[in-house]
Amino acid sequence: MPGNEIIDKKELAEITKIFTKSDGVLFAHGYDNRRKNIFRVRNFEKNLNKFFKTKYSLCVSSGTAAIKIALKACGVKPGDEVITQAFNFIATVEAIVDVGAKPIITNIDDTLNMCPEDLKKKISKKTKAVIPVHMLGFPANILEIKKICNKHKIKLIEDNCESVGAKLNNKYLGTFGDVGIMSFDFGKNITTGEGGSIISDNKKIIKYCKEYHDHGHELNPKFPRGMDTVTNPGFNYRMTELQAAVGIVQLSKLRKILSEHKKRYSILLKTLSSDIVTRPLINNATSSMDTLMLKVDNSNIRKKIINYLRSSGIGVKNVPDAIKWHFATYWKHAISKAQLNNLSKSKEKIEKFIAIPISIRIKPAHYKKVGVKINNFFSNL
Repeated sequence: MPGNEIIDKKELAEITKIFTKSDGVLFAHGYDNRRKNIFRVRNFEKNLNKFFKTKYSLCVSSGTAAIKIALKACGVKPGDEVITQAFNFIATVEAIVDVGAKPIITNIDDTLNMCPEDLKKKISKKTKAVIPVHMLGFPANILEIKKICNKHKIKLIEDNCESVGAKLNNKYLGTFGDVGIMSFDFGKNITTGEGGSIISDNKKIIKYCKEYHDHGHELNPKFPRGMDTVTNPGFNYRMTELQAAVGIVQLSKLRKILSEHKKRYSILLKTLSSDIVTRPLINNATSSMDTLMLKVDNSNIRKKIINYLRSSGIGVKNVPDAIKWHFATYWKHAISKAQLNNLSKSKEKIEKFIAIPISIRIKPAHYKKVGVKINNFFSNL
């Protein structure tokens, strides 16, 4: 489970410094002398670059905003098509719709993420971008997806809102595409309450993102901010210094968070009987291990396990508790009927899974008890 579980005095101390050292400046720009030249949003961005080994990053108001900004930076316009996947969060589709583009939905493969073979079928002359989503800590087959995008000269926007800290080939997810997206909302691996970031090695893309998220400000060094130059229309998706203060501390805890996840995840996985099916991890990948997904074909056993998890204090995550917000067949308000009908097999696939959250506040030994109990349910089939 997420970074909100280990918020403590360190985050409080960093917030307090805004008032004791920077005279209460909550805004990311200006007031240089008053804030003693401490720019926390900019410092958070530098720390993100260092951690994820990227050239550029931009902190914004939410992961959803980050997706929309990235779409615009990649040149997506009204009438274009943007491809994403069935198992997702509604925010990705909302961002596509909000820029006037049409969301095209692929089926999922056994990883429960974007199916590369279905992606090939969904590409058209109108396709402007592809957004694979690394759901619940597990990577999509991003290398194959990237090959397809490169072949068709389509921008790849990597939605890594739900897998911050996961890796493939020892490289962090979110760093394979033209743009990577992270979310820092209250349920994510690190949190700023609300907030998100855009990471990229593409200077042109990040330049547009920086301008667009800040009302079009070019931050021209020849002029004060009040007389700044502007080329493109923008909007306000800025992060505040309060959010960044929390984010700086949370990022410093990310390795510990991932380590604590791994302890509990590994105990639960090792306790489960070898004939119990869990979500597969692609080769050379490392999950962020905040969620263990269990496949249960028998609907009665599935119900019993879900009820037990709830009574045990662990509960379940968005499969099935919030499935209506995380699977495209429920989004009739945003996706065409013809596409929804094409996703029935993917819906059947996802509905056989249970998402078990890994919580740092629950002792590792409790996960062993949970694994034993789950084994008993299966042994009584």
